[in-house]
Amino acid sequence: MANLLSLKRRIRAAANVSKTTRAMQMIAISKLKRAQDATVAGRPYVDKLSFISKTLSSKLEEQYRHEYLRKNGSGKNLVLLFSPDKGLCGGLITNLIRELINFDSQNKDSIYLTVGKKTETAVVNLRRQIVASFKFGTTLPSFDMVLPVTKIIDEYFLGKKVDSVKIISTGFLSVFSQKPKITNVLPIEFPKEVPLSSAFTLFEPTPEKLLPPFLRHFLEMIIYQALLESFASEQGARMVAMQNATDNALEIVQDLQLEYNKGRQEKITNEILDIGSMSFTSL
Repeated sequence: MANLLSLKRRIRAAANVSKTTRAMQMIAISKLKRAQDATVAGRPYVDKLSFISKTLSSKLEEQYRHEYLRKNGSGKNLVLLFSPDKGLCGGLITNLIRELINFDSQNKDSIYLTVGKKTETAVVNLRRQIVASFKFGTTLPSFDMVLPVTKIIDEYFLGKKVDSVKIISTGFLSVFSQKPKITNVLPIEFPKEVPLSSAFTLFEPTPEKLLPPFLRHFLEMIIYQALLESFASEQGARMVAMQNATDNALEIVQDLQLEYNKGRQEKITNEILDIGSMSFTSL
């Protein structure tokens, strides 16, 4: 009897887990659509900004070179680390931390800026300096998140405290596939090949006036796009993880229910046998 009660409690607990994970899966699905649309829509815009900035800088390469294009030579890296604030998203955080450890082993002279709480502890365990820490949030990132980050980048890069700025984040490949990646942010490096069409491009006002705000906005959009990719990756990974957790919990419920039914049937059979043996004894 005690064993049947224990099985009943386990069945109830597994059923409650399946309801919780199903609810989390539905929440992730509701956030994923908007995040995926924003991520995919932002990529062509960043590519176009890159093309225009590259065209502008090619026209001014011999006369003027913006600070974002120059190397400082300090040898230090400022690394922006983007991760979720919460777990329960499969192997996404583990893969991101693995990428961080691999990078840090080859670039020990690095300082970090973290957006998201899940990798902050990993940086502390590596005994590296964290210059700033921000929450990632549970909603689609707004462009306002970029502004304090770029302010710190300017302080360290334009102040020549670091030689380069990089982003370690998760790239959104598809709903079922996310991959950690390292993005070079500063100094901005464009491909050497300049499209032939750029030779016939006219700019108004002059390229000297256009290049600084273009490069600034290009920097902001690189960071914002990485935030969008990270958020979409988090929701996709959580949706899949919670779907698997729900399926596993329901499978456990079925197995426990089968065991409970067997135990209950065995108990009924034993009671019938006891009644039969008592009747036979009385005769």
